[in-house]
Amino acid sequence: MKIQSTTQGDVNILELSGELDYHSSPELREKLGELTGKQASKILMNLSGVDYMDSSGIATFVEAFQKTKRYQGRLVLAELTGTVRGVFEIAKLDSIFEIAPTVAEAMTRLGTKA
Repeated sequence: MKIQSTTQGDVNILELSGELDYHSSPELREKLGELTGKQASKILMNLSGVDYMDSSGIATFVEAFQKTKRYQGRLVLAELTGTVRGVFEIAKLDSIFEIAPTVAEAMTRLGTKA
């Protein structure tokens, strides 16, 4: 798992690539913990490079989602691959998370131009 972190305006963007599983999710949990710890108001997760995700990846996203909701922040997921989208659908989380088809659409939803 590779995590590239950038900021565009007031949006914190995490671009993930590789496999998000039991071995790699602690690194993502730590990065998201840093952002939620400083109450980042807008977090965008670009998942276009994630080709595999297991339940530990889902747990990491749920934890970050709950933390951002506590301080009225927003967590938007973008460009889910078919495999990753399937995991969210099976877990019935596709209706809970804000999911955008593209990064540009996610930025628009967050009130920032891509």
